[in-house]
Amino acid sequence: MKHILINYLALFGYGIVGAITMAVAFGIIIKVWDLITPVDEWEEIKKGNIAVAIVTAAVILGVSLVVCFAILPS
Repeated sequence: MKHILINYLALFGYGIVGAITMAVAFGIIIKVWDLITPVDEWEEIKKGNIAVAIVTAAVILGVSLVVCFAILPS
């Protein structure tokens, strides 16, 4: 019974670490993405530019996959 509780606590810890890491990574990548691109993505998305929205979503998903596998316990 004790090992089950320890596993639950470890899982909860991994979830917290993952959420914090993802939040920090998203903040960093969005800032970097804004700096390296010549247009204001958020303004373009507000205007309804689907292409910019798709590319921005692809960047976010790509970074999330990298972060996911970086923090995945082995």
